[in-house]
Amino acid sequence: MVLREGPLLDSPDRARLSAADPGGRAVPGRPRHGEERVNPKPLAGIKVLEFTHTIMGPCAGLVLADLGADVVKVEPAPAGDHTRRLPGFAAGFFATFNRNKRSLALDLKRPDGRAAAHRLVAQADVVLENYGPGTMERLGCGWEDLRKVNPRLVYLALKGFLAGPYEHRPALDEVVQFQSGLAYMTGPPGRPLRAGASIVDILGAVFGVIAVQAALRERDRTGEGQRVCSSLFESAVFLMGSHMAGLAATGEPPPPMPARRGAWGIYDVFDTAGAKGESNQLFIGVTSDQQWVRFTQTFGLEALAADARVATNALRAGARSWLIPALQEVFLQYDQDEVARRCEAAGISWAPVGKPADLFDDPHLAANGGLLQTAISALGGGAMFGLPALPVEFGEGRNRAGLVRQPPRMGEHNAEVLAEVGFEVREIARLAEAGVIVGG
Repeated sequence: MVLREGPLLDSPDRARLSAADPGGRAVPGRPRHGEERVNPKPLAGIKVLEFTHTIMGPCAGLVLADLGADVVKVEPAPAGDHTRRLPGFAAGFFATFNRNKRSLALDLKRPDGRAAAHRLVAQADVVLENYGPGTMERLGCGWEDLRKVNPRLVYLALKGFLAGPYEHRPALDEVVQFQSGLAYMTGPPGRPLRAGASIVDILGAVFGVIAVQAALRERDRTGEGQRVCSSLFESAVFLMGSHMAGLAATGEPPPPMPARRGAWGIYDVFDTAGAKGESNQLFIGVTSDQQWVRFTQTFGLEALAADARVATNALRAGARSWLIPALQEVFLQYDQDEVARRCEAAGISWAPVGKPADLFDDPHLAANGGLLQTAISALGGGAMFGLPALPVEFGEGRNRAGLVRQPPRMGEHNAEVLAEVGFEVREIARLAEAGVIVGG
């Protein structure tokens, strides 16, 4: 399958999966304040070699690539990143985390492959790796090996654990969700449950990028690179910080979130008129006394507005046993659109119970460049779907990082990447003939 390179707005599928204006044209993201949208590239000029697989490492490379760094994904020849071939819920991993990169498929187990990698490292700013403990060292591409090649190198190791008794253990997102208490806090009592996305992989990747940027800033001052590391376990533990602090402050172990004692009186999912089920449900949160006043006015709840038992948020939190059922009866008088309209008018927080499929047509994402039309390799034929952009904006134009390259074929950029560091055509041909590089 050929995944074509090119800017996001050239995609013929854009109109099919994005909101359209009254004239039927796709609306990928209207400029604000009269300014034309641009693709911000604050990390332009930074050269990154990415030796990664699955989510944590590729996500770190994705963030750097979306921000303008030149990221070369060094895939293990001859098979390439195994994420390309994962089935089931993981079939979209490669497309999600590998846009805006180039691919070099290189066999590091062979001397010529290691030598080629070292020539690339000599001109790189950053190396990323998230293989198991000791793997890069066995391949001659660990930190101690590569710092000799390039003393200015910033080397990011994305691991299961930081330094300590656990550091040689392998780890997975789900493993550390259970180990850290995140799964305990997510599921109902007695039923620990992993979160509904690989949040620890992604958080660990983002912390890794923060460390890389800090190390690059320090290199500006000292002229020297360094090894930095982020990890799954410590990232998951960071998420537990507020629960740990709450335990320390109150002496009470925090219960799982489904059984928690809420801080707000109204902070629940409610049914609206119509058939029972998620399609007619809304989450509604009333989190201040000012919001309560507006809420009761908008829904015509004069008796509740005058009821001293629920005059403050603290009182409403203590009255949930009867207040929530009473409000449920109110919401059942209206359909979902009407409840949403009134919540919007009252200026309180609300949301439908969404599903991933809903996001392809979300009007807010379509209007602000929040979805990037990306080729899904698992589908074949270059089919495009909108996948999430980085959740950041730049400048007065509120510009979003865009898509410059589709996720690459394995080894698609072998020749150009090697030529950039001085390999001659005959050398590249020899490496290909010997199977040291594959694809292209």
